[in-house]
Amino acid sequence: MQLIRAIVRPEKVPNVMQELLSANFPAITKMSVFGRGRQKGVKIGELVYDEIPKEMLLIVCEDDDTDDAVRVILSAAKTGDTGNFGDGRIFVSPVEKAYTVSNGKEGL
Repeated sequence: MQLIRAIVRPEKVPNVMQELLSANFPAITKMSVFGRGRQKGVKIGELVYDEIPKEMLLIVCEDDDTDDAVRVILSAAKTGDTGNFGDGRIFVSPVEKAYTVSNGKEGL
């Protein structure tokens, strides 16, 4: 199993979630986060905004499905044809175990 953490623009979340659902990845956890990327924020005039609002989507999937889920997110979260700074990041890490709280069963 793999954990995919996708940090994307808030306005892209509905599209990303719909595309993941259409690609048979219905289970998603969403949370609001703030941060900055390599560009160190955005400077407008004399003001620097270095805590930019984003949304983080958490998806756990089987190893064989990881590449498909990442492709869906990359496609749905990109701004325009070539993308832009601030479109987000995706991190993939292994999940050793997962349990369902209601019945205690292990696995997805």
